[in-house]
Amino acid sequence: MDKLKNPEVADVFNNYPSHMRQKLMALRQLVLDTASECKVADTLEETLKWGQPSYLVKTGSTVRMDWKSSAPEQYTMYFHCQTRLVETFKELYSDKLKFQGNRAIVFHQDDEIPVDEVKHCILLSLTYHDRKHLPMLGV
Repeated sequence: MDKLKNPEVADVFNNYPSHMRQKLMALRQLVLDTASECKVADTLEETLKWGQPSYLVKTGSTVRMDWKSSAPEQYTMYFHCQTRLVETFKELYSDKLKFQGNRAIVFHQDDEIPVDEVKHCILLSLTYHDRKHLPMLGV
């Protein structure tokens, strides 16, 4: 896995319980891999938004992730709620992913991540501004 370069982001990851840190680091790696595959890795910024590890590029919408002690058996990948992203994800993957309203994909600690589907969701988010005008985001 790629090393965390932002010390503030590293602190957040280091404060997660170890079993959840591994899960969230795996999600982070999916973001990094997807950014590389869609040729935006050189502009990907890893930062904190609302205290959560966040990934943004100029061509897309921010992807955030987090774990909360109030729901200790789950971790979440967040998307901008005023986009059509999660609505589109639901249409495509409601049989494979669980959602929270119009803003998140929720994973249980025992879930096996459907890698291809999650990477596709990340891709749609990282390229959102290029495709937001298209029906179903061009899918």
